[in-house]
Amino acid sequence: MTIRLDSVSLRLGDTDVLRDVSLALDARTVAVIGENGSGKSTFARLMGGLVRPSGGSLSILGLDTARHAAELRRRTALVFSNPDAQIVMPTVAEDVAFSLRAERMPPAEVRARVEVALERFGLTSLAERSAHDLSGGQKQLLALCGAFVRRPDLVIADEPTAYLDARNARLIADHLFADAGHRLILVTHDLNLAQRCETAVLFAGGRVAAVGEPAAVVAEYEVLLRC
Repeated sequence: MTIRLDSVSLRLGDTDVLRDVSLALDARTVAVIGENGSGKSTFARLMGGLVRPSGGSLSILGLDTARHAAELRRRTALVFSNPDAQIVMPTVAEDVAFSLRAERMPPAEVRARVEVALERFGLTSLAERSAHDLSGGQKQLLALCGAFVRRPDLVIADEPTAYLDARNARLIADHLFADAGHRLILVTHDLNLAQRCETAVLFAGGRVAAVGEPAAVVAEYEVLLRC
């Protein structure tokens, strides 16, 4: 299984954010949906190694998250709704290269990887531009470029289209769903986008309320919203 959780709980302060979550997921693309405060973003942070479970066991890509944390960080990449949180270097090319800092590659190989990634995301002409002066859509493309230049096995995207117009949201989504050898966990409020995934998980009150074929899970979510 790509992802396996057995009775996982997570307590932050005085709040039980995730409660007795058990899942076994092996689809290439997984949508995670639910209302604000349902636990879905915390689930994404858990998958990305940003928080650790308070109880239960968790494995991702066949690796135990407690014993193989460094290996999981190498094989996973995270993309957030606000790209400014991920852009750290002055220029576009420098920011993409920064993502490879832990790979200990020769400089020539870094330059080659960066050039390929910039071309893939349509950023070649912006390589020397200030990363912080880009438009919102360009910044999110840069965040994706920085994630994918590492060639991750698993991409975890938490509301990556939340602040984008329709055109840029579609462009970002197409890059995320492209079959580039990676698996995708997509946290989203966009129910049409969720239905592009192979499997969907619905969170409610920190628990898994439904899991399965996206159209059926979205329908169940819409029933909950009417209650």
